[in-house]
Amino acid sequence: MRHISTHDAPATGLRSIGDTSWHTRGVCHGMDPEDADATFFPLPRDHDAIADAKELCALCPVSSDCLNYALENDLKEGVWGGLTEAERRPWHDGLPQRLDYSRVIAFFNGRDVHLTESERQVVINHAYVRGWRTDRLAAALQIGHKHARDLLRQAALKIFDRDRTLGVPRRKKKRTQTTRTTRRPTPNKPDTKQPVSRPVTSPSTGAPLGKAA
Repeated sequence: MRHISTHDAPATGLRSIGDTSWHTRGVCHGMDPEDADATFFPLPRDHDAIADAKELCALCPVSSDCLNYALENDLKEGVWGGLTEAERRPWHDGLPQRLDYSRVIAFFNGRDVHLTESERQVVINHAYVRGWRTDRLAAALQIGHKHARDLLRQAALKIFDRDRTLGVPRRKKKRTQTTRTTRRPTPNKPDTKQPVSRPVTSPSTGAPLGKAA
């Protein structure tokens, strides 16, 4: 906390695990280092001091960044992001499985976020569904080209198995619409049979006529 309350250096080029650009916007920034240590590192059963620290954290606009900083750097002492050591313990234990979509959205918006395993998998699945090229995923996750290609292939197989299990039909290719044209009557070919016209039969001359009145 002494480092946070006095640090005012610009953001580093490291991933967010070492990103300290949020320090200057914290409520604790500018506090006397000794006062900050006494406020945010109270004794475990000093409930009044803990309540005072949480009250300051509730007013802080970067409390979520403070909490992420403590989790990613495995800081288990003191009050960070409004949570005590005991309150952060489940977060530390389940950090690889944590899924915070606000962090995923920040990643897609260009922020260099240190993603957890679950958040990273969401990015890979999104990249496959959106048709990302291998080089784009490699640049986004800062990994090798072959590794990115294998991740996209694994995502494709996983989605294919899921659709096959759930019985999701495959997308059919759209048929190109052909313009309808009015058909003109085709002339009869020579070898086609023409209908035979039969003459109307008239009464024969040799037949007897009826009696005259």
